[in-house]
Amino acid sequence: MSERREISSEKSEMSELVFASRMMREVISPPGSAASKSERIRNAALALRWKFSRARDVWYADERVSLKPSELRRIEEVSGIKYGQDELQEVNSLIDRATRIVERGDPRIDSALIAALRALVGALDRSGN
Repeated sequence: MSERREISSEKSEMSELVFASRMMREVISPPGSAASKSERIRNAALALRWKFSRARDVWYADERVSLKPSELRRIEEVSGIKYGQDELQEVNSLIDRATRIVERGDPRIDSALIAALRALVGALDRSGN
C-alpha cells in the first residue's frame, strides 16, 4: 500500500500518458509478473481489455497517443490509483485554509471568491467521475 501512495504522490507532475504508462509498468503488470516485457504488455492489455498494439503504445508512452477519458478511467480502476486525486486534495486544503482566514475576518480575502473556488473545484471533481 505504501508503494501505491508513493506512486500517487509522485504523479502530480506527470501527463496523463506518462501516468498511464507508469501504472501499466509498475502496478498493472509489474516486473516479475511475467518472463518478458512482451508478456507484461500482453498481461496489461488483457487486464485493461485493450488491443495489444494500444497497450504497447501506451506502455512506451508514444507521444502520438492520445488517451480517451474512458481509457484513463480504466487505468485508474485496474491500478487502484486516481490521476489528479492529490491535486484535488491540495486545492481543497488551500480553500479550507482561505476559508478559515475569511472566518477570522481578514479583509484581504473576499468570501465570494472562496465560494466561487469551491464551486469550481466541486464541478471539476464531479466531471472527473
